[in-house]
Amino acid sequence: MSWDDLEPKTKKPVVLDLGPLSIEDLTLRIADLEAEIARMKQAIVEKQKQRNSADAIFKSKGQ
Repeated sequence: MSWDDLEPKTKKPVVLDLGPLSIEDLTLRIADLEAEIARMKQAIVEKQKQRNSADAIFKSKGQ
């Protein structure tokens, strides 16, 4: 088993028909998506910190 098997598989976002949505609905949807993007970027920052910490530990043991 690979470590990659433990990671959740990501799905492509559902493509919506934007035709029936109003300007207000579209604006709200954009705001929701931007908030989700910000949340994901923060998760990336946190995971990078964890990776850097782990790398530092293993590099110091190998020296």
